[in-house]
Amino acid sequence: MQNLNLNALRVFAMAARHGSFQNAAEVLNISHGAVSQRIKQLEADLGVILFNRKPRGVSLTHKGRTYFDAVERALTILTEATTDLQQPGRQITLHIGASSASKWLMPRMDAFNMRHPDISLETQIHSTLLQRNLGRNEIAIWPARTPKPNAAHHIRRLCELRLVALCSPDFPLPDRPVDLGTLLTLPLLQDAHHRWKQLIEASDHQGPQRILNFGSAALAVDAAIQGHGIAIAPTYMTEADIRAGRLKQIWQPSESSGEFLFLSWSRHHAHDLSLRRTLSWVLSEFGCDETLARG
Repeated sequence: MQNLNLNALRVFAMAARHGSFQNAAEVLNISHGAVSQRIKQLEADLGVILFNRKPRGVSLTHKGRTYFDAVERALTILTEATTDLQQPGRQITLHIGASSASKWLMPRMDAFNMRHPDISLETQIHSTLLQRNLGRNEIAIWPARTPKPNAAHHIRRLCELRLVALCSPDFPLPDRPVDLGTLLTLPLLQDAHHRWKQLIEASDHQGPQRILNFGSAALAVDAAIQGHGIAIAPTYMTEADIRAGRLKQIWQPSESSGEFLFLSWSRHHAHDLSLRRTLSWVLSEFGCDETLARG
């Protein structure tokens, strides 16, 4: 077929991943109408209906699913080719959440640069799990309860997300043992995961609750450092601030969070030396076995 619109394929793929024209529009920073129009034009060009329109979102038709699988493979190949053109072989792209980047990666960047001065580490920040396959010189760190299987990726579990309650060393705590009941009398800081709310709902405590909500764990932790209350966050995000004396741990839930942090990278490019050295560094920072599969 001639003159196939690559931008329309990108819009189609994003809508298929999210099951929503509106969500695709938000990710692509275009209007809902623009997404709908490009999908309609693509369907007209192909002579095939790609989506079932529903009151809430869309779903792929059988032919749409087959076409989406092919488009995803093609876009991955194009992304890899573009990356190879634009990046030197020793530049690694790390896909990571904003709070993980701020609270886990940034305090370690000097150590990484000293250990691997020949590798340039670039970060791309994501609020949700990256949907496409990883290409050459790309790795991802992401939280989940269970890993999402992907035949194109190697996946390793880095750690369990162990939650802790923290505050500034100067924060005035009551002169009694700190338990959940005590914490509920204090100003609480939480991110979009609403971990304090979940703990309260799972407990029998009905005490006074003052909860200040933030868009990210990093913001909640920084508010705790500034003395605004008690934050709850995974330990891997707070180790640097605790070591530096900016925070102190005052309580830990007895129940497991049931969440884990995972590391993934492309099977097809697993032989790349710079990639393997970066992966080994990440694994060592989490105290994991650094042995890597090659393909």
